[in-house]
Amino acid sequence: MTAEARIAALRKMLDAHPDDPRPRFGLALEYEKEKRWDDVVEALRGYLARTDDEGNAWGRLGTALRHLGREDEAREAYQKGIEAANRHGHPTMAGEFEDVLDAW
Repeated sequence: MTAEARIAALRKMLDAHPDDPRPRFGLALEYEKEKRWDDVVEALRGYLARTDDEGNAWGRLGTALRHLGREDEAREAYQKGIEAANRHGHPTMAGEFEDVLDAW
């Protein structure tokens, strides 16, 4: 299955279940593979508006925003990722995001 076919299937799922965050996260992953950074940001923002992410999506959002040169927004996403990771008991993930911010 091609990337476009996977994206089309996920969009169909999203159309059928617009409040389900999972197709949005799946779309973000597919867009990420294709380096479609604006689409990654849109999909992840939609996902994050609908669920309490444990940190992973925030880190992916930070990465996508960095690729777009949106540094302040990227820093904010990583910070929210640290908060979410700590809240959900993922100190290693939080530490990884802290390392990204420290190396900026």
